[in-house]
Order: sequence, then structure tokens, then C-alpha cells
Amino acid sequence: MKPTNPTKLNLMTREAFGDLSLHQKNDYLQGLANQFAEVNDRESVTLDRDALARLRRYYSRRVWADLKLEEGGGGLLNRHLRSLGELIRNKSIEEDVAGALMQETAPRRVLRTPPTDDAQLMFFVPTIYDAPIKDDVNLMDIAPFSLSKRGTRGVIKYELKDSLITIEGGVESGLATVFDYDIFLNMVSYLAEEVQKFRREDKKGLKPSLPPKTYRPSASHILKFCRRSDGGKSYEDLEAALDRLANTTIKVVNLSGGKRRAVDSRPLIGGYRVVSRTSSNKMEMVEITIPDWVYASVVRNEVTLPLLTLHQDYFLISSGIGRFIYRLARKAAGKAPATYSLKEVHYRSASEQELRKFAYDLREFVTRTQAFPMPEFDLSFVDGKEGPMLRMERRDGYGKAEPERLASSS
Repeated sequence: MKPTNPTKLNLMTREAFGDLSLHQKNDYLQGLANQFAEVNDRESVTLDRDALARLRRYYSRRVWADLKLEEGGGGLLNRHLRSLGELIRNKSIEEDVAGALMQETAPRRVLRTPPTDDAQLMFFVPTIYDAPIKDDVNLMDIAPFSLSKRGTRGVIKYELKDSLITIEGGVESGLATVFDYDIFLNMVSYLAEEVQKFRREDKKGLKPSLPPKTYRPSASHILKFCRRSDGGKSYEDLEAALDRLANTTIKVVNLSGGKRRAVDSRPLIGGYRVVSRTSSNKMEMVEITIPDWVYASVVRNEVTLPLLTLHQDYFLISSGIGRFIYRLARKAAGKAPATYSLKEVHYRSASEQELRKFAYDLREFVTRTQAFPMPEFDLSFVDGKEGPMLRMERRDGYGKAEPERLASSS
């Protein structure tokens, strides 16, 4: 939410608004409220009769710029004055309407509303596993994706204590987003479940086969796993997300003993192909190739694997910054509270925002969690030597987190 500096509105002129019928005015104002809520991270609301009446009054409100310049003729000076008056009047209207919409809407909840058939999720994959460790670098320490809802151009670079990490997206597709990453989580979770099944059967002497390096989920299965609606646009978004994931690569350079050792770039997914489509050309079945680095990390024969479970409500966190903070907390604050400076959180998030703007949005998110708690963790700010620090603490009742332990074959 941005109460002190709401996003600029693109309002129709007062004259054009005045030509609308009452019904058209109300429809326009409701659409304006929906747009305002979306871009200002507010809750969408249905405006009642009183709210609509207040907003309509702002369009007919007269300000000092409403000069009766038409009485002075059509000279150049009067034309300039009329233009200036209209600009001032429109600016006043915009400020009034923006302020009214800020009052009518409420801060957006931390968690979005789950889809109507959300209860079916339990019949799919009950456990959500996050990324394995890659070359001694845990991907939950950073954001291996863009925090935006749409793919962005550019490269993300991290210089950590023991490694250099570069994340690069495709030229046309752009970087994978934090919301695209849901599909990666689905892939890792599927593989982890298959490994557990393999080890249980192997322990019984059934001589099972290792999980394949490809799997074929239906598009509807992925959407249910990620707790998304089953609408037509969801399928289009899913295909675009697969493009970005297939073209986003991670390169790690380990700094061991002062010497640099380059590691080949590796994709978030090894690739995909659409196996079948519906009669309306929606993606129906897809085949996803599990990249070698993920497969080797999860399938290797060890008792403890570098996987952490995520709360199922992770998929309902509506903002990119919220999802990043949850993953950071899950990794760093599982056993004991963890604190990070605002500068460090900003750096690890790879946000394109300036630190000042990022800090503002982070404060707003933490404030929202006081009314709408984030899954598992409580957030607050504490004083540090160089300024405020973000404190993350696991909520009572969740116990202490440990890396997931898959059944051993021995």
C-alpha cells in the first residue's frame, strides 16, 4: 500500500465524465477503484452507493481554476489561461479521487483467497519441497528469480562470502519470476516423492527403478498444486512461465581458498514440451525435463537431503517480496530467530527498486503481517548498529525446522 504517494490515475476529463449516464458513471468509478487497488497493492472492494456518490461529487467540484474565461473572448492569452485552468482543475480532481479511493480501499491481505476447488490440493502432492543445495550454495539464501509478476530483462548477480552467482534469463522470454518458480517447486516435490517411494520399495527388496528424468503432469495438476484457479488465462500464463524457466540459467563460481572454480550454467528446468492440448487449444499435458543438477542432488543415496518443506500457504502469498521473505525466513530462522539489515535483504532479493523504495515496501509488508500473519513466521523491525534490522522468528507451535530426511535405502 502506498498511502502517501498513490500511483497516478489516468482520469477522463470532467466534461467527458459529465456526458455519461448515472449507470455509466458508476461503472467507470468501480473500474477505476479496481485499477487503483491493483496498482497500489490495496484490497479490491465493491463501492457502495455513498462511496459512488462521493466520487461523483469530486468530478463536479469547482475550484478556483474554473474561471469564466469564455467571456473574455478567444485571444491567445485566454486560450493559455483556459488550458492552465483545466490542468489545475484536473490535478485537483485526481488528488481528490485518489485520496477518496485510498479511504475506500484497505491494505491488501498477505495471503490471497484460495481457489474454489482448493480442498482438492490434498489429493495431489501433500508436501512442498524447495530447492536442493547447488554446489554448496543454498538457493533459499537468495532470489534465483525476478520478484516481479512478469518476466524482466537483465541479469541478477550476487557476490556472497564463498561464491559468485549469476542468474540470466532468455533474450525473448526474460528472467523467471518468483511465481514461475512454483512450477520448479512442483518438479522438485514430485522428484522427492518418487525418491521416497523408490527407497521404500527398495527396502522391501522389490528392486524398483530409479525415477525418470522427465515427468508428465497435466496442466490442471500443476495449477492445483500451486493453488491457482483453473481459468483459461491460467493455462496461458503456465506456458509462458515454462518458457522463462527453461531459459533461465544459474552460474556459480565457488571461491575456495582464494581460487575461483567456474561451474557451468544450469537451467531451472531442463526443458519442456506440450504433449497434448484440448479442443480449445489449452495446454493439457506437458513433459518437463528435470535438470541434471536437481536430479543428482535429490536422487543421490544419502539419508539427509538438502531439501526443506514449505508451508502450503506459501502459494497464497500474493506479493513477490512476501514470497522472498518467507523463503529467507524458512532457511535462516527455522531453528532460531534471524536478523538482516535492510541493505542485506535488498541485496539478496535482487530487487530492481532503489534501496529507499524497497525499504518502504518492506516496511509496508511487515506492517500488513501484523494484521494478516505470514505463514509460520512473525516479522518485526529491531534496532541495529547501522539502522533498523528485519527480525524473523518462527511462530510458536511450528516446532524447529530441520532439513527433510528422506527414507534411506540402507
